[in-house]
Amino acid sequence: MVEKMRVEATDIGRTGRVSEDFLRQLAGWGLTTAEILYRMPDHPSVLQSYIWQDYDAAPHFPILKKFLTFWRETLDGPLFSVRIGHERLIRPAEIRAIGAELRFH
Repeated sequence: MVEKMRVEATDIGRTGRVSEDFLRQLAGWGLTTAEILYRMPDHPSVLQSYIWQDYDAAPHFPILKKFLTFWRETLDGPLFSVRIGHERLIRPAEIRAIGAELRFH
């Protein structure tokens, strides 16, 4: 699932291994946050909010889908809505060329 990549020694923790989260980020995964609104089992007219966060791959979000499947099959509160935010934390550097260079002494 996650490709093994060459990384610098500073990325290796105390155990001598690179964290799985870091390898996922290098493979294009990003931090995903979902705001889940669900109905209270005892009071269906009341909505409750739950914030979920994990590393996931956009646009298919396999980890979030697995969690939502678990929710539907195991928990009593029926889902009302899910709002997703996603950001890749490691990406190519953004470089912009400038037209002039000014030096002040």
